[in-house]
Amino acid sequence: MPASATRTQRTAVLADSDTRWKWGALTAKRVVPADSDMRLDGYLLRGRATPTARQLQEVGVHADSLREVTAVEFLRTMSEETYDVVVLSLVGGGVQAMLHGLRHTWASAAERPVVVTGYVGVVYEKLADGLLLRHGADLVLANSRQDAERFRAVYEGVGADASAVTEVALPFLGGAPYVGPNDPFTVVFAAQPSVPESRKDRTYLLERLIRHARTHPDREVLLKLRSKPGEHTTHIEELPYQKLVQNLDAPANFRLVYGHMGEVLDRTDLLVTVSSTAALESLHRRIPTAVLTDLGVREGLGNHHFIGSGCLTSWDRLDAGHLPEPDPEWVARQGVAADGEYATVYDTARERITKLLARPGGLPPLNPYYTPATAPGYLPGILARHHLGPDGAPLPGAPAADRQPGPVRQIVRRAARGAYRHGVQRVAPVIRRMGEL
Repeated sequence: MPASATRTQRTAVLADSDTRWKWGALTAKRVVPADSDMRLDGYLLRGRATPTARQLQEVGVHADSLREVTAVEFLRTMSEETYDVVVLSLVGGGVQAMLHGLRHTWASAAERPVVVTGYVGVVYEKLADGLLLRHGADLVLANSRQDAERFRAVYEGVGADASAVTEVALPFLGGAPYVGPNDPFTVVFAAQPSVPESRKDRTYLLERLIRHARTHPDREVLLKLRSKPGEHTTHIEELPYQKLVQNLDAPANFRLVYGHMGEVLDRTDLLVTVSSTAALESLHRRIPTAVLTDLGVREGLGNHHFIGSGCLTSWDRLDAGHLPEPDPEWVARQGVAADGEYATVYDTARERITKLLARPGGLPPLNPYYTPATAPGYLPGILARHHLGPDGAPLPGAPAADRQPGPVRQIVRRAARGAYRHGVQRVAPVIRRMGEL
């Protein structure tokens, strides 16, 4: 096809954290048709987890434009700009609010974009709640065959249309397959901001990681961290490992690392975690992967998702030299098998988007399961948190979108966000401990 005939697909991604920006932007790149170019405009929803410049740099996914917005500012932009695809990479409540807000915004439009949403990683809690909050998008992406089956069962079980569920895989899988031990043999513990939560459990994991480093002085032992103190990601982190480790005597072969997970996996011989999505990235590359049972196999930890995987093990076994071997059938059902199928896993999503965009007369209005009639005691509160009324229209006094904030307002906003994060990480734990006396 001549270069002049190549179509440019315009895509907008709205994300509320660094990990969701990564998922949303990479998903947008995966679903663009092979015969099209893409312009990607990124919008970061203003809130407690809005990523910093450092976090965005670490994610390593770039857009043609990127700016911070409120929900109402985003909706105003959607009324002024023309897009082919809009990816909502938000928590469930944010997705639901945007679905109603976009339905109102596009009420009189002759055509509208295809709206896509989904999950950043493993879905191990609040399955029904999160799914129903995402219902109404044209495509609800499921990262595995297992998730696709569960998603459809939930929708059909409440009498909602399940046709939007589309099986794909995590968009950030990739990298060279593992070929053998590095020099030195490298063990990586993938930390999570909110799992486990307690100081006791997090300190235990640190102590075991450090003990492993002492037991194996010939190994390099790395603690892979998602964010630095003061930064937030998808979940709030009240007890950063960086602070806990200051009270421990770590050996020379133990250290903290940041950076892109894929680059860390390039030198990993054993990936250890409680339930991080990093385990799926590691399994995709056939790196030995351990999901810890030391704190139990519990829904609250998320490691119950890995039952049947062959990856569940303990620090005692790892200290003794054990390397878990994953169950091939389980891995295949999770959409992470490195057998060549990953190259085509987004074909169905691309085809569906192409057909929706070519639909005669345009697409019908967005039709979420939750409405003022089906959830009158739940939906209004979700919409109000984003300054939207029950019909999806902006409430009086909602932030205007006709100008960027001035330098003074930007400074005040950064200070307020910093104060909030300080309160979460410093003040709240102290108050909680005082309450336990």
